[in-house]
Amino acid sequence: MDIADFQQLQTLVLWAAFAASLLFGFIAQRTQFCTMGAVSDIVNMGSWTRMRMWGMAVGVASIGFYGMGWLGWIDTGKTIYASGRIVWLSAILGGLLFGFGMVLASGCGSKTLVRIGTGSLKSLVVFFVMGFAAFATLRGVLAVLRVNTVDLVAFDIASGGTLPMWLTQFTGMAPTTTGLLAALLIGGALVVWALASADFRSANSLLGGLGLGSVIALMWWISGHLGFVAEHPETLDAVYLATNSGRMESLTFTAPMAYTLDWLIHFSDTSKVLTLGVVSVAGVVVGAFIEALMSRSFRWEGFRNTQDTALHLVGATCMGVGGVTALGCTIGQGLSGLSTLSLTSAIAVVGIMAGAWLGFRFQIWLLERE
Repeated sequence: MDIADFQQLQTLVLWAAFAASLLFGFIAQRTQFCTMGAVSDIVNMGSWTRMRMWGMAVGVASIGFYGMGWLGWIDTGKTIYASGRIVWLSAILGGLLFGFGMVLASGCGSKTLVRIGTGSLKSLVVFFVMGFAAFATLRGVLAVLRVNTVDLVAFDIASGGTLPMWLTQFTGMAPTTTGLLAALLIGGALVVWALASADFRSANSLLGGLGLGSVIALMWWISGHLGFVAEHPETLDAVYLATNSGRMESLTFTAPMAYTLDWLIHFSDTSKVLTLGVVSVAGVVVGAFIEALMSRSFRWEGFRNTQDTALHLVGATCMGVGGVTALGCTIGQGLSGLSTLSLTSAIAVVGIMAGAWLGFRFQIWLLERE
């Protein structure tokens, strides 16, 4: 492969990621997929339908991820989730902060992007504040604080940070085999749990669970197979094209929001290039916008009052800081991370759910004061 072919492939990878994220935004808007909404339905109405949709998406994505690993299409050990260093305190505290923030900001990072596509001006404000806070936590003043405090509290697992890696060490079976078996067992159980409810078995819920889970798996294929080059034409190193981490990536939105702002602000700087994360942010907005036009649900929306504005600003800041600290959001650690059966992702998701519960309790307290 010469440098021209390399650049052409990188462009193809970016367009493929944009198309996949556009599909994600379209389906998320059509099905009203929302992690915060799923928790809210449980707390306020006792309905588990949207949580079952979320669970099915995780199950489908996991089976897809390890199924591709078994087929030899991707190397399942080449993700940030496979790291054997478990930063458990960062995951739990970051998750708590993110979960609390997403309630105040009317949705997580992906929902913020979807709402921008449907005409929410306050979600646009949330995007800028969340992206700024995320960048400060990635590389700014808050990054120094994060690295020198919570990130230091961790433990190491020699075999790696995912369940299949542990099983490989204890059973001696090939990693591709243990990965597929674990995904079929756990992911299959999640799919069965989702389908066990008659209320869930509607076209809309099935589209959300199967569709979004498949998009996560598709993004793993795009970055891990289509975008993998065994030998860079100049350095001769193996490379995953257009990724911020240098490893295989699927959808996540907290850090990519920061990278999107960085790309927009420094557009004339040729060192700032498009990545999978940046085009995914754009793709979700465009996908939601197309669905909103098709369903005639596009509506301009602004803040109700000063309190509403303040809550969204605080929530956006919490999500930006928490999402980076936890190494991902409800999609990054939730769908993408859990699809790899990562321990850190499981810890972060527990933190996010607990933070969301605290957020709802806080909102109830505010209502009782009025």
